[in-house]
Amino acid sequence: MSIKKIIAFGSAKGGVGKSSITASIAKSLSKNYRVGILDADIYGPNQHLLFKINEKLDLRSRVIKPFKKNNIKIISMGFIIDDDAAATWRGPMLSSAIKQLINSTDWGDLDYLLIDMPPGTGDSYLTIFKELDVDHFIIISSINSLSVSDSNRTISMLNKLNVNILGYIENNIFNVNYKEDNDLFKTKNINKLGAFTFHSEIYDFDPDYDCNEANEISKQIMEIA
Repeated sequence: MSIKKIIAFGSAKGGVGKSSITASIAKSLSKNYRVGILDADIYGPNQHLLFKINEKLDLRSRVIKPFKKNNIKIISMGFIIDDDAAATWRGPMLSSAIKQLINSTDWGDLDYLLIDMPPGTGDSYLTIFKELDVDHFIIISSINSLSVSDSNRTISMLNKLNVNILGYIENNIFNVNYKEDNDLFKTKNINKLGAFTFHSEIYDFDPDYDCNEANEISKQIMEIA
């Protein structure tokens, strides 16, 4: 088993489209590469919902086999816990579950493993970066000033952990006209990889939708990473 590149997608604020963008980038990359998604968002796992996989994992087995959909191997906390149980997980229980997904999953050979991170900067981040050699981190932000401001906390944490920030993706879901290139990311020398505008097929995720913006951003990722 070998994984060539591990790229984490995260944001300090929830609700900025992180999971949908991660899934869209994975779908684009999967046209030419072997791709997996690790949904590590314990508080609100969504990848199983986005790809419409209604199954549970058998954790009695020492080896976990990811489900495969749209040529993407997917492991999600949603395959383990019920949707209404996620919010009650804390501390050691959370870290233990993430460790089991990381260390027990048989990914086979992958070119890219994308990690859908939980929002914030909590224990799950420390666990993931300790258990996995993450090559790059991509920040997802909306154009909202609060979202951009919260991204500064993510940047600070990543710098302390010596995690390489590949760039940021802007989710302009409301197609708002605004000043190009945010000052925060410019002052931090963080590249803009691209932007998503509103697509109903992304908002209500369609696994079969071919998004041009995702394709263009994927090209950027492949060139830089």
